Amino acid sequence: MDVSPGPIVSAKDLTRRFGTVLAVDHVSLNIAAGELFGLIGPNGAGKSTLMKMFTTMIPPTSGRATIAGFDVAVQPQEVRKRIGYVPQLLSADGELTGYENMLLSARLYLIPSAARESRVQAALEMMGLTDVKNRLVQTYSGGMARRLEIAQSTLHRPAVLFMDEPTVGLDPGGRRAVWEHVRALHREMGAAVVFSTHYMDEAEAVCDRLALIAHGKVAALGTPDELKARLGGQASLDDVFAELTNERIAPVGGGQ
Repeated sequence: MDVSPGPIVSAKDLTRRFGTVLAVDHVSLNIAAGELFGLIGPNGAGKSTLMKMFTTMIPPTSGRATIAGFDVAVQPQEVRKRIGYVPQLLSADGELTGYENMLLSARLYLIPSAARESRVQAALEMMGLTDVKNRLVQTYSGGMARRLEIAQSTLHRPAVLFMDEPTVGLDPGGRRAVWEHVRALHREMGAAVVFSTHYMDEAEAVCDRLALIAHGKVAALGTPDELKARLGGQASLDDVFAELTNERIAPVGGGQ
């Protein structure tokens, strides 16, 4: 997949209003190719709205965002060719098998018929789903269904994988399994991974860098160690967020 030099994801004064509500407020940030980047913040902070603009689902009110050099508002089709997206709510068809869901996604991504089978089988293996590929998705655990959606979203080998709260609602074992497979996928594909989360522990364990989002703005940006160093001692990311925003993040589902 061809990409431009420079940041793979870039935002400059990116803003989104819903009537009188300012959901995203002049956000500027750059994400490098191959980077594991986290957006953390409480419900209503603007994380999902920001991600929906990056993935061309809603247009910015003002400002500009680019993916691989293509403007999300002006060149949405070019952007969509270069991204994968895993929504917060499970979207795989429970009445189809895992394999059937994958084959449907391969067709939607216009993967040539000669390459579909090998691409599907490789993705299922990467996500640890080969043994359950012929089971109906409605029989999958939450973690298995999430891994299937990640496999679906990467069939076309995107330059950036966006994941909105990918482990919300999963038990600790399910969360660990998802991230183990995402790390393996990241090593294999080299794609940038941009995800939002409520879980500070996984943000610290997974992210190369992260942005703390509060009230639609970037409150802080840096590596986990850089952000914790602001408070010194044994500070946690939750401590940093509370200090910068006067809020603490509750690890529960939902959010804007």
